[in-house]
Amino acid sequence: QVQLVESGGGWVQPGGSLRLSCAASGSIFSINAMGWYRQAPGKQRDLVALITSGGDTNYGDSVQGRFIVSRDNAKNMVSLTMDSLKPEDTAVYYCYAEVFTGRLDMVPGDYWGQGSQVTVSS
Repeated sequence: QVQLVESGGGWVQPGGSLRLSCAASGSIFSINAMGWYRQAPGKQRDLVALITSGGDTNYGDSVQGRFIVSRDNAKNMVSLTMDSLKPEDTAVYYCYAEVFTGRLDMVPGDYWGQGSQVTVSS
């Protein structure tokens, strides 16, 4: 079993900054991609940012240049630094990890955090 525990988030005024962190624990052999998705009320869950174990990143178009994803492979942690926040960034943010739980696993499993509310408003 793998658990992803998120911290951070909250309320901020437009133009402000927030940071989210996520720690993975449990039966982990290795982790491929880690990152963040978000879901606003009435909308689908969308990619925010992903980072591979090698440090390659992929960002959603709407956050490119404003958000930075980082990762500590030794601690199985991923963070998201969000700058120049806009009201349209308001959503529940979910940590994601693609995890091999055993050496013989052929396909990694998808694991999600509990979700963290980020609200951007004046």
